[in-house]
Formats: sequence, C-alpha cells, structure tokens
Amino acid sequence: MPGFRDRTAIAGVGYTPFSKDSGVSTLTLAVDAVTAALADAGLTVDDVDGLATHRVGDSTPPWVVAPALGVREVTWYLDQFGGGSVSHSVVAQSAMAVASGMAETVVCYRAINARSEFRMGGTGRAPAPVFDVQYQAPYGYFAPPQQFAMYARAHMNRYGTTHEQLGRIAVRQRENAAKNPRALKRDPITLDDYLASRWIAEPLRLLDCCLETDGACAVVVTSRERARDLRRPPVLISAAAWGGGDSMFSGAGSTPAGTDWTVTEAARLAPRLYRMAGITPSDIDVAELYDCFTYSVLVQLEDYGFCPKGEGGPFVESGEGPPVNTHGGFLSEGYVHGINHIAEAVSQLRGDAGDRQVPNARTALSTAQPGYVLAGTSALVLRSDQ
Repeated sequence: MPGFRDRTAIAGVGYTPFSKDSGVSTLTLAVDAVTAALADAGLTVDDVDGLATHRVGDSTPPWVVAPALGVREVTWYLDQFGGGSVSHSVVAQSAMAVASGMAETVVCYRAINARSEFRMGGTGRAPAPVFDVQYQAPYGYFAPPQQFAMYARAHMNRYGTTHEQLGRIAVRQRENAAKNPRALKRDPITLDDYLASRWIAEPLRLLDCCLETDGACAVVVTSRERARDLRRPPVLISAAAWGGGDSMFSGAGSTPAGTDWTVTEAARLAPRLYRMAGITPSDIDVAELYDCFTYSVLVQLEDYGFCPKGEGGPFVESGEGPPVNTHGGFLSEGYVHGINHIAEAVSQLRGDAGDRQVPNARTALSTAQPGYVLAGTSALVLRSDQ
C-alpha cells in the first residue's frame, strides 16, 4: 500500500491525569486531553477540522466536543461504536481522511470515566445494547473477565500455559510502570504477590486484570509534510489494518483456525499489516499490545508472529522479543481503551519517554483488543521520522 504508507503522521499526544474518580465530566476530560495534544504539537483549536473517537458505555461524541473546544468548522468526524477492538481503526481512518484531503488536522481521543461512572463489568449506567448480549446472558457472561477467562483456560488446556507465565507479564509491566509518572500503579509486585492476589474469574486473578480508570488521551493526526514543520518530531503512520469476522459468541469459524479459541483475529490481520508496512515482526523495536488482561498479551505475542502458536508462555519466561507495554499498559498505567498505547508508542519513537525509553526505537507496533469479544481488531505500525 505505497499510497498510504508514511503519508500521514502523529504530531502530538495529550493526557489527563489518570484516577479512580476524576471529579469531572467525560466532556471535560475529552476537552483537556485534546487541548494538551494540540499544545504538544504546537497547534491551536483553530487548526482543527476533524475529530474522532470510539465508544462503548461512557463517552462523549465529536459533535459535543467540537463546540466545547470552539472548533470553527468540522469537515470530517468519526464517532465509531465499538470497544477496544476498534481503538486503532479510529486513528487509521483519521489518517485516511487526511491522506485523501477530507481533513487537514484530526484529533483522535478517548475520554472515559470507567471507574466512577459506567464500569465495564456492568455496574453504573446501563451500556448501549449489543445484540450478542442475548447469547451471553443465559450463561452468565456479563463482565469481560468472565469472557477472557474461558479463552485463557482454553490456551492452558491445549498448550500447558501456566499461571506463573501469565504472572510474569503482570510483574514485568509493573516494572515498566514504576518508571512512568502517569501510572496509577507504580509499587513493585513479585510473582508471589501475583499468585496471592484474589480470583476474579478463574484462571484470572486480580493482577491479571486491567485497571478501571477515569481519564482521557488524545493524538493529533496530520500530513507528514505539515508535521515536519511543527513542534515535535513526527511519528509516521506506516501501516494500518482493521477488520474481522463473526462474533465468537454468535458465530463459529470466524478465526483462521475455525473454532480454535486460542487463535484471535489478530492472526488474520497481522500478515496484512506487516505487508502494508513492508516489514516483518523482527523489525519491531517496541510493542504496545492491548492488555485488558495478561492473557491478551500472551496470545498476541503468538498471533503477531513474535513466537509460534502455543509457545507464548515459554516466550514470556525467556524475556525474548521486543519490549512490551513500556508504560505499564492497562494493567498498571491505566485503561483508556486503547489510545494510551498509541501515545506511548509515539513517545518511544520520538525518544522522549524518559527513564522507560527503549534505546534506538525506530519502529513500533500498537494493537487493539485482538478480537475475542467484538468481531474484529485493529492495529498500527508507526515509524520514527528522525
């Protein structure tokens, strides 16, 4: 896809503080994150002509955020229904809008009071209805840990994956978070701490699960040429892919391996993504893998080609492969539904990640939820322009 590769760039990133109770509306979080991202890029609201977000549960749409910001005219916007699976397609579609001339500067954001308001586990405000719920509810499937627990168990049963292997992911990401001043959880944990944490849905423990978080994150997408004239070194969007098949709750055979639940939609998407970028997994210097649970990291290491299928557990123990979730991820930094993974990849490729900086990071993979709960997934390959 030479017509897409490296034509657009991420020119700025912005965050609000992450907390368990923001004390402000989701709209305020969105405005603050967008404003911070524009300031990081050296732009103002007057430069914005596009806004994009995705939503499940707590959210605030572009047509509310735009007037709150004071955007004079929106020529393109995206308000995509979907959870973490679509988080990276929001940035990808914004890049397409810029590359096609539909917009010049698009700010992608996710704002969510996921701890103090609607909680993904089903408490708080009722979520928007999804047709698959009717197939899950009779069997007690309401919360994401219940859903992912079954997939983790399938991997354990087939390949001998152990609790200790999952625990190493949690421990390693907490080590990364200790170097991240934004992270909600920075105190070190040991494998014994992990094994002592309480069950949430077997085989998942508390420390297998991401943090319910109030917060927002935003990234600015513009053309490569324009980004080169702005405040920060641009990070090029080299490849983007998204898609999927039937939901795993309401259809069979939607994965490359049919009804093998140890394989995710990422296995189908990864070759297309790498082909578009003109790279292989060995070219990835840093990987920000969607970590709603430790298991989602392990299965993506396999499905994005860093190790063979079934060898994710030993691969994690070996410490091989690129640095993963250098900010601590959703497990320790905070859960902002995907966008904070992209922002961390940008920081790594700009070389401004501070104590957690990966030396000589030039190419990054950032991924969405790999397609277990919703029908699809999405991912980006980003590249330094320095």
